[in-house]
Amino acid sequence: MNKNLLILSGVGFVLVGIVAYLSVQRYTKSFSPEAVAEYSSDSLAVKVTYCQPAKKKRLIFGREKDNALVPYDKVWRTGANEATVIHFSSDVQLAGTPVPAGTYSLWTIPGPARWQVVINEETGQWGTQYNDGLDVVRVDVPIRIREEARENFSVYFEEQTHGADLILSWDHTEAVVPIRVQ
Repeated sequence: MNKNLLILSGVGFVLVGIVAYLSVQRYTKSFSPEAVAEYSSDSLAVKVTYCQPAKKKRLIFGREKDNALVPYDKVWRTGANEATVIHFSSDVQLAGTPVPAGTYSLWTIPGPARWQVVINEETGQWGTQYNDGLDVVRVDVPIRIREEARENFSVYFEEQTHGADLILSWDHTEAVVPIRVQ
């Protein structure tokens, strides 16, 4: 009898935990909704799944001492909530560096003139749980300045010869990540 009660209590505890976790996810995504950006050609498909935080009159990129939401030279989850996920259907060159086909988490280290893009083999983690020991590649990419501020963080693609540029855009800043078929 006590054994059955213990098992039922354990199952109940697990179910309450799952419901609480899903409720928190739904709540946080109401502020930073999930989005998907996709690129497809005959030889390449790329899919980015991320969440879109909003500017809300805040300083987005800048120095930590100025209370920037995303401080320069610090690892950023490249969105909100869970870590951003990127999938390559085939082997690619990311800013000239080879990356095997697969699914990865996408991290960035913003800077005032260039960003570092990090492809990491761990996926499924909350966006602040970053393990640099699982990095597959780190590459430097240029930024460009937008005249108008973008309110919500956005990811999109610009088609190029032999691939596309992945654009990470928020506020007045856009990081340009070249992706080419290997």
